[in-house]
Amino acid sequence: MYGKGSREDGNQSSLGEFILLGVSDQPQLELLLFALILISYTMTLLGNTTIILVSWLDPHLHTPMYFFLRNLSFLDLCYTTSVGPQMLLNFRSTHKSISWAGCVAQLYVSLSLGLTECLLLAIMAYDRYAAVCQPLRYTAIMSHRFCLQLAATAWLCCFGNSMLLTIRTMRLSRCGRNEIEHFFCEVPALLKLACVDTSANEAELLASSVIFLLGPLGFILLSYGYIGATVLKIRSVKGRLKAFNTCASHLAVVLFFYGTGISTYLQPPSSYSLHQGKIVALFYTMVAPMLNPVIYTLRNKEVHRALQRVLRRNMTTQGV
Repeated sequence: MYGKGSREDGNQSSLGEFILLGVSDQPQLELLLFALILISYTMTLLGNTTIILVSWLDPHLHTPMYFFLRNLSFLDLCYTTSVGPQMLLNFRSTHKSISWAGCVAQLYVSLSLGLTECLLLAIMAYDRYAAVCQPLRYTAIMSHRFCLQLAATAWLCCFGNSMLLTIRTMRLSRCGRNEIEHFFCEVPALLKLACVDTSANEAELLASSVIFLLGPLGFILLSYGYIGATVLKIRSVKGRLKAFNTCASHLAVVLFFYGTGISTYLQPPSSYSLHQGKIVALFYTMVAPMLNPVIYTLRNKEVHRALQRVLRRNMTTQGV
């Protein structure tokens, strides 16, 4: 379809850099977005680090639920760090660029972590199902070894799948185009730069989205269907509220994360709205990781008590 010269231009641009346009056409927004993302990133670091440390240091929180929550918090720290610093740097720079190698690394890491979160949220739904619907067998079902196997499978599967998507996306000929209409390197935005037929890439992206988005979401909804049926059988109002509070935080995170992810990846890149995509991307890369610690700890008395115990132990150790 394109001649030899076009392929050579594409190869030359691949060895250089990409320009991340972001909102460079609206410079008045850059300072506002810089401030908002800086606040969001700082709160993400503080909130998720606190959850990891408290659930690790307090023996009362050495349970499957908090093991997976530590995984989620660590994942969110990495996820937001894979894109946040680069965005902050570009908002305050006149040359909004990222190297080819940097773009590859950012695409691979952010995609891998996003897919891993999809599976991790499904695993957490299964944990809640076991806790509510199989309380007498919960300890036997969610053994330490089984939890480790589930978490390892999620991480390894997603990092392996993302490698294939990243390689196929970055090998597309771009015919010298290097201006990405986005805040960071993401598959739909990079496919827009291609000057060759991307139908195979779009089909692969759609298949991965169905497997890693719709598949886990369907499993989560099925799990909560069983949980809801079990909760309705509980006679005491107090018992129902306790069961509901156990699951409400996780369900809120699921709806927020999957809602934004589906709106980006479950549509053909040819019909992908760049402006809408940029806004949605900010939600699932910067806002969701910031809100997760708030959602999980706001009404969680276990975490509040654990934090108090850790602080008291600290003060006692220091002789205060």
